[in-house]
Amino acid sequence: MNAPICKLAAVQLIAGPDVASNLIEAARLIAEAATQGAQLVLLPEYFACISADETAKIGLREAPGHGPIQAFLSEAARRYSVWLIGGTLPLQASDDLHVLNTCLVFNPQGEQVARYDKIHLFGFKRGAESYDEARTIEAGHKVVTFDGPCGRVGLSVCYDLRFPELYRRMGAVDLIVVPAAFTATTGRAHWEVLLRARAIENQCYVLASGQGGTHPSGRQTWGHSMLIDPWGEIVASLGAGAGVVCGHFDPQRIASVRESLPALKHRIFD
Repeated sequence: MNAPICKLAAVQLIAGPDVASNLIEAARLIAEAATQGAQLVLLPEYFACISADETAKIGLREAPGHGPIQAFLSEAARRYSVWLIGGTLPLQASDDLHVLNTCLVFNPQGEQVARYDKIHLFGFKRGAESYDEARTIEAGHKVVTFDGPCGRVGLSVCYDLRFPELYRRMGAVDLIVVPAAFTATTGRAHWEVLLRARAIENQCYVLASGQGGTHPSGRQTWGHSMLIDPWGEIVASLGAGAGVVCGHFDPQRIASVRESLPALKHRIFD
């Protein structure tokens, strides 16, 4: 494994409906992560806007390569000289009633190097709590990985975490990222155990960045952003509230785990 030891950071936010305010807060925390020595920074899902009006994202949709949210990501990556994974932002879909919930990756030169459109769309209903992303989001269909400062990185978003077959299709990766806006209900029950399972079964690091608190809309998200190592141990974590969680990626840790327990080589079914 040729990847060096590097420092990773997950930014946790409590985004509201005002894009400008959210981007100011995101920039502040990206700068904090860079000051702590992070070389790769992950923003959460919906980092630019969470609104009580689920159709608000449609009005914010951008064409690929154009728009203020994409410009913000490019400029922040360049300004702070980090690999920046932009949680998700709304891009144009195949019709005017939906958006693609898209994760973009920018290198330290501010160049976009990868794009992943969220494949699995969240649906949940329990009492008064109800979510149906398919009403406003068009599903993606392509599994995406890229070469970053810590080896091969697999992209996923929030609800994708519940579908292990997605990660198997990535092949051998060194890091999986999971930008999310997990609800407090599902997060309390499943967030940590699912993240640790994905790290253990793929014998790689997992970096998860969540929205974490009570939003102006009243929505409650779980937060608990964290970095998990290939043995399933939590390297660093954050509870609720806005902030940054940092930890080191060590390729020798991956090599050691895979050597002592070569489960990936023991797979029977593809």
